[in-house]
This record gives sequence, C-alpha cells and structure tokens, in this order.
Amino acid sequence: MRLRLPLVLTTALAAAVATAACSPSAPNESAGQGGDKNATLTIATTTDVVNFNPLLGNSRTDGWITNLMYPRLLTIDADGAKQPYLAADRGYSDPTTGFYELRGDMKWSDGTAVSAADVAYTINTIMTKKPAGNVVYGQLANVESASAPTATRVELKLKRPDATVVDEVGFWMNVVPKHVFEKAPDAGTFANNSDWVSAGPFKLTTVAKGQSYTLERVTPYPMAPAGTPNVAKVVYRVYPDVNTEILALRNGDVDLIANALPPAQVKTLQSTPGVKVQEVPGLGYAHMTYNMTRKPLDNLKVRQALAHAVDYEAIRSVVLQGQAVTTGSSPIPPVLKDFVKPDLKEYAFDPALARKLVTESGVGTLRPLTMIYSLQDAVTSQWAQLVKDNAAQAGITIELQGMDRNTYLAKTAAGEYDIYAGNFAIMDDPATNMALTFLPDGAINYTRVDDPALSALITKATATTDKAAQKDLIWQAATLVHDNVYDNVMYMQNLYVAHSDKWDGFVVKPSELLSVVDPQSLANARKVG
Repeated sequence: MRLRLPLVLTTALAAAVATAACSPSAPNESAGQGGDKNATLTIATTTDVVNFNPLLGNSRTDGWITNLMYPRLLTIDADGAKQPYLAADRGYSDPTTGFYELRGDMKWSDGTAVSAADVAYTINTIMTKKPAGNVVYGQLANVESASAPTATRVELKLKRPDATVVDEVGFWMNVVPKHVFEKAPDAGTFANNSDWVSAGPFKLTTVAKGQSYTLERVTPYPMAPAGTPNVAKVVYRVYPDVNTEILALRNGDVDLIANALPPAQVKTLQSTPGVKVQEVPGLGYAHMTYNMTRKPLDNLKVRQALAHAVDYEAIRSVVLQGQAVTTGSSPIPPVLKDFVKPDLKEYAFDPALARKLVTESGVGTLRPLTMIYSLQDAVTSQWAQLVKDNAAQAGITIELQGMDRNTYLAKTAAGEYDIYAGNFAIMDDPATNMALTFLPDGAINYTRVDDPALSALITKATATTDKAAQKDLIWQAATLVHDNVYDNVMYMQNLYVAHSDKWDGFVVKPSELLSVVDPQSLANARKVG
C-alpha cells in the first residue's frame, strides 16, 4: 500500500500574489516568449557568501546562490503547498519506508546524470557529518538510512513512522553531487570554493569577494521555459545596506533587491517611477524566546511577566507599518489556517500585570536580562528598543546586545543569552517545526524547553497520517506553548521586494529565503523593457 503525506498547508494569499508559482513540471511558457535573451539580471544583496557548501551556510546570500546551483527535491508554491521539483513523485511505500522517484532528465554541469545515489549520499552525509548550521539534520532524526535501489528511486528507512520527513527533507535539502563531495576529506566542512559542479538553471563562474557573484545560464535546463532560462547571466552584487541597494535600484545599477524591504520604504517605492513592488507571503514569524536554563527564566510567572510587558500592536503598527499580523501568541502562522487554534489570544500588554506576576514569582527583584539580536536584521533592531522601553514600564530591565550575524549565531548556538530575538523564515509544517523548536534535541530549541507532555504530543503529531488527529495534537501542543510561554511569537510579517519595471516573469514563493530569487523564478524572469 502506498501512503501519501497529507497536505497540511492551506491557501491564504491575497490577489497580489496571484501570479505566483507554476508547477516545475509545467513551466511558465508565456514567460519565455519575447524579452532580451542576452540580458543580465543584477540582484542586490547586503551579505557576502560565507561558504559555497549547501550542507552548511551562514548567510542569506549563501542560500540564494547555492539554491541556484544545487537542486531541491521539492519546491513550494505561493500558498505553501509542496510541489515536485527534482522529485517527480514521493510518498511512503509502508509506514517506515519513504521514497522519492526522481525525474530522469537532470544533469550535473560536468555531464554526469543527477541520480538517486546523489540524494542518498546527501542524506547519509548530513546524518553522519552533522554539518554546522544544517537544519535538515534535525528533520532526519527518525531516518535510519537512505539508499538508492535504482538510478531514480531513493528510499528512506525510518526508525518509526514519521508522516513529515519525506516532504520536509525534500523541501529543505539541497542535493550535492556525490562524485565531487565524496572526494573531499570531510564533506561536512568542504569549502567548495572553486571548480563548481552544479545542476541548477545557472552555474557560478566568477566570485569577487565583497563585490559580486556571477552565474551563467545552463542549457538545457528542463525546468526553464522551453528548456532554457530567459536570461544569460545572474549577478549578485553586494551593497553595505538596504538604503544603498534602493539607491542602486533607482539609478538602474541593479534590477532587483533580493532582501525584503524595510516596512518604511514600501509605500515610497510603490510610488517610485520605474520600480515595481511585489508582495511575498510570509510563512514564518518574529519571536522572542526566554532561555529556561538560566534563572529566573525557568520560572513560568517570570516568562508570563515578560510576555505581558510587550506592546505587540505598537510594534506592528510603528515598526512594521501595519505590514504584519498577530499569531495570537501561537507558534502556528495564520497562513496555515487548518492548524490555527482560534481561541488562543495574544498576550495583552499590561505593565501592571507584569509587575504583579514578578512579585508572585517569588524571585525577588529581577536582575537585568540580556537580549541578543542581529544588527543585520533592521526590523528586529528597531523593535528591540521598543521591547526594552515597554519592559521598563513594568520595572523590568533589559540590556540590548546587538551584534553581527555570525556572532549572533554563535551565541545562539552556545545558549549565551537570556532572551533571543529573531525570526524563523519558513515554518511550513506545524508538526515538523514544533519538533525542531520544542523537542529537547530540537535544532532550533532556543528556549531550551524539555516538557515531556509537549514532547509526547509533538512526537504523536509527526507520526500520524490522519489529518484530523494531527490537527488535534497540534492544537494541544500550541496551547501548551502559549500557556507556558515556551515561545513568545509576536507577529507574522507580510514581505515586499522591489524590482525594475523592465523585468517580469518572476515566480513568487513564500518567505525571504525563496521570494522571487528561487531557481524556478529566476529561470522564468525576463527583461521586457
């Protein structure tokens, strides 16, 4: 019997993104008609590449460029539903055996066929090498091994039933060429900084560190219109900040800004001649987590006090310019309608109640609490100050520690903070994301929570293929997270990107990580002006 994964994501998009996402197996043929076939698409970014090994990756630009080089098994459309990409089919042949059936027309840039052996190698390497920062490792917790019984079939042997692993690994994992990476002394730390062998719509050819990254068109590429990307080159150009990017776009020096626009810039650019602003649906959320391994944050009343010492609506209206919505202080983004528990309400901003809860906690006068955040995250940098000011009204002192992204990531991994402030860009599957966020060994368990009751609910939810039963388990888990303040989810942001109106054909996908710079999108983009 073949078991299928339930579709756990539902449509929640405005008409502004109605142009999004055609299936890779049926490319947007109209986008390939007309346009300048010799054009170069120049894209602005504010971060350099840390490394070119997709098993690692520490910056947004890493992901944007390596996604163009190393295919994923699945993609996602604008309403959050997984779609075929390198894998033409996937599912479960029995409760503990997952599978992918690959399309057979993909090749690496050296002419070698992309095969099931590459996929199995990538999965097994992630499990054994545990590369730093690899989010797929946490999603492979229930996988015993991967094998390639045929050139196009990949099978996953599971330790126990897991209804989430096939779709989640398929979506998140970049496949690397076995015949290249297995020659490295350690694939988990392989720099991969020259002589790239890739299998995307564009091949990386030139790197000018701190300045630009040039990728050239790959032909044929079966998932591009008529088998050929519409533009000859894609160049990522590095700028010091978003304001410089915007100036470059206005001056015609770049065609597209890859990173999401600061909310304050959206309305201005919407009325700027020659510029088109595109809405990108959010699938993640901004949040603060309280490190429960540090006293007094292990005290529930202290966490509740902190939750009631934030003016969430002010943050959304002032910092986000109204371009964000509440999640009801729940870890389930509103776009995932089937899994949203409607009776979970946002923590009320109530400084008096926060003071009362601190008193009831019995911890005495709270020591100053440190809050870390990335200075490269302009939005979080703004609301961090509001959080500090709000908390002061409740008699709680928060010491802000803004830092460069690499230091921020290192401190996060080491648990060197009282409060972590940041964003999860894509929370696409509730059961999987809860496992990563709230199980004791979860890769992004920044609260350091270890709640047996919550763990049991999440473990059951990941195993069930019954959508109604999974929904009930997710509701129970979300309630525990909400009531115990295991995560203080503040909002889900609607994102916007800007590009020259001389370009069209972009395919919109949710989150800043994919946006309009996903391989499918850039293979369809065309210059028309």
